[in-house]
Amino acid sequence: MAAGLDVDAAAPWLAPFVPRVQRVAARTASGAGVAEALASEPSPIDLAAGPLRFVAGDSAGAEAYEAFIFRTAGVPTRDNLHDLFNGLVWLRFPHAKRRLNELQAAEIARAGIGATRGPLRDALTLFDENGAVLDAPPDLWEALVARDWQRLFVTRRDLWRDARLQLFGHALLEKLAAPRKAATAHVLVAPGASPSLGPEDTRIAAALDPAWLATKPFVPLPVLGVPGWWTPNEAPAFYDDPFVFRSPRPRREISF
Repeated sequence: MAAGLDVDAAAPWLAPFVPRVQRVAARTASGAGVAEALASEPSPIDLAAGPLRFVAGDSAGAEAYEAFIFRTAGVPTRDNLHDLFNGLVWLRFPHAKRRLNELQAAEIARAGIGATRGPLRDALTLFDENGAVLDAPPDLWEALVARDWQRLFVTRRDLWRDARLQLFGHALLEKLAAPRKAATAHVLVAPGASPSLGPEDTRIAAALDPAWLATKPFVPLPVLGVPGWWTPNEAPAFYDDPFVFRSPRPRREISF
């Protein structure tokens, strides 16, 4: 693979992207650019302007990135891990990514590009870059929201067998190419009676309500604490690090 584009397809957080990540990685290893490697995969969806495409990284010029994608259906893609993972998320979750792009483009059309994005675009960007969805038993959710790390990862560790954590943010996936203990996802708390979202693309897309997102309904989760995701977390003392697993906060009100 080209220098700087090494991907460990066996990493547990990349399991939902296999075998596509293996095919794309093999193409870049053979000399293809990232846009070309991604474009060799069948387009999974039509955007407003036509089938999803991956184009050269400088294609947008001075136009806002999200506005360009909405207008042309082309995703500017540079030869780096950040854009490689962005493309993989587009291919795995096309409806959710299209929904994010539609909301971003609408906000840009409404308010233009200013010094600040505003609460909705901030939330959209946070989820796009660093988001995750979790389907888990209520007891795990209660511990996560309270930042009760011992309960979440040690005393109720057995419940993770019934949980599914799906990483969505491409910047987060890029960080995990060189795993560090502090890597943290912002998990979307779904609107409605249950906070859980499964990894189904259309369900994630349907949950991306702009009014709800503007409230920033996310909770932080240090992802390398997930059982089975990193060997060091097999030792209970792993979770005693106060700089990563920060002190619990008062329980946030969520109805289960």
